[in-house]
Amino acid sequence: MTVESIMQELKAKENPSAKKMLMKHGVLEPFFGVKVGDMKIIQKRVKKNYQLSKDLYATGNSDAMYLAGLIADEQKMTKMDLTDWVVQAKSPNIYNYTVPWITAESKYGFELGIQWIDSKKTNVAAAGWATLSSVVAITPDSELDLGLLKKLLARVEKEIHLAYNQVHSNMNIFVISVGSHVLPLSETAIETARRIGSVEVDVGETACKVPNALDYIQKAKYKGNLGKEKNGTLLSFKDKMSFYVSL
Repeated sequence: MTVESIMQELKAKENPSAKKMLMKHGVLEPFFGVKVGDMKIIQKRVKKNYQLSKDLYATGNSDAMYLAGLIADEQKMTKMDLTDWVVQAKSPNIYNYTVPWITAESKYGFELGIQWIDSKKTNVAAAGWATLSSVVAITPDSELDLGLLKKLLARVEKEIHLAYNQVHSNMNIFVISVGSHVLPLSETAIETARRIGSVEVDVGETACKVPNALDYIQKAKYKGNLGKEKNGTLLSFKDKMSFYVSL
C-alpha cells in the first residue's frame, strides 16, 4: 500500500460526528475524523511498516499520524525519528498517545521521556510525562531507576499546579502510573497524590473527567492490583488511559 492509497481510504472513512468530537478534544486540522476501528482494518492489512509509518506521519494529517503509530515498528524507530515525531505532534491525540506509546516501546523510552519533560514546548513536555507513564507501566520494577522515579514524584508535587494544562494533566497520570505499576513506590506515590490533591484541567467542551490520583491508586490497592499487568506491552494501559481508543 502507498501513502496516497491510504489517504484516499481514510478520506472515504470520514466520519463527521467523530471529527466534531475530536475537535472538542483539541485535535487540529487537517484530519477527516476516522474512527479507530476503521483505522485498525487498515492496520491489519499493513501490519508493521517502518517507512510507511514515517511517510504517513509526515503528511501532517492527524488521522494519518495516528494510523502511523498503529503500524510503526517500534524497534526500528531511531532516536531522530522519535524526536522528529514529538516536534511535529501538535494535536493532543498525537502527543499524548501516539508518540509516547511508540517511544515507550522503543529502545529510547526512558531516555527521551526524561529529556522531553524539560522542554519549554508544551506538546513536547506533555509527551515526555506521558512517555514516562507508559514506560513504568510496561517495564519490570527491577529494570527501573527507582531513585530517579522517586525524584520525579517529588518534582511533580512541586510543579504540578504551576504547569501548563496538558502538562499537569500528564503529570497526574504519571503519579497514577507509578503508584499503580511500580510496587516499591506505590506508597510514595500515594503520599504524593494525597499532598497534591485535586488537579484542575481545562477539558473544554468535553465531558472528560480528570482522574483523582489518590482514589485511583487506592482503588487498585484495595483490589490487589498494584504492580500487576506488566507484560511488556501497552495494550492494557492504552485501554485505561486513552479516550481515543474508544472511538
